[in-house]
Amino acid sequence: MTVLITIGDFSRMTHLSVKALRHYHDVGLLEPAEVDRSSGYRFYEPTQVPIAQVIRRFRDLGMPVDEVRAVLNAPDVTSRNQVIVAHLERMEEQLVQTQATVASLRAVLEGPTVPAPVEYRSVGPTATLAIRDTVTAADMESWWTDAFITLRKALEEVGVSRAGPDGCLYPNEMFELEVGEMVAFVPVTDHAAGSGRVHAYELPPVELAIMVHRGTYDELDRTYGALGTYVAERAIGVEGPIRELYVVSPLDVEDPAELRTELGWPVFRAG
Repeated sequence: MTVLITIGDFSRMTHLSVKALRHYHDVGLLEPAEVDRSSGYRFYEPTQVPIAQVIRRFRDLGMPVDEVRAVLNAPDVTSRNQVIVAHLERMEEQLVQTQATVASLRAVLEGPTVPAPVEYRSVGPTATLAIRDTVTAADMESWWTDAFITLRKALEEVGVSRAGPDGCLYPNEMFELEVGEMVAFVPVTDHAAGSGRVHAYELPPVELAIMVHRGTYDELDRTYGALGTYVAERAIGVEGPIRELYVVSPLDVEDPAELRTELGWPVFRAG
């Protein structure tokens, strides 16, 4: 004789709420052994208890429902373990990011650091090879990496020499609306035609207030804040994209502590 367990008892046995059990039924993750046609009551079998407990543990680890389903339906141990290991690796990456964010927050709470010195720089028209795309903030990291890898390959193919560090123009829309036309560029010694996504682009002349940021990009907003405050207090800011110059970029070194980025805020200086 098959033993049937009410959803309430099954909830107590597995520590999954009735709401969660109903949801897992609706999405096909854990279907009851039987559903009463007249009342709609759900009933489970004892053999489903271990499955429910496995589901709860994976969900406690933040595994999406689709991945839990892939684990439960895996045709063999190897396939099952691949899904689990992939999720654990993502969790490890998230843990590293969380630790970095906590350290950054502690630094903010401890008070402002001594601001880096500000340099004024007058930049004339600059010949570059560039990639221009409309980018969302969510896609920024992957776009940035792909753009500069593509630009570096283009330099070799075109046969022109670099005239300065990689750089990027950040329009106001990117900060305000989290989407905007980004320009990734590499200054070159001679005007050169690109191909595909890469094309010749002349940066317009600009006056910049420059502050150097050293280290990980997780702390970049603090340098932005210090530079923006400096510009605002002197009422010298003008409209125009922020320029970032990657003097030492993630494509050059593996240690984030070695990164060096110049932030350029467009300004107006009389005389």
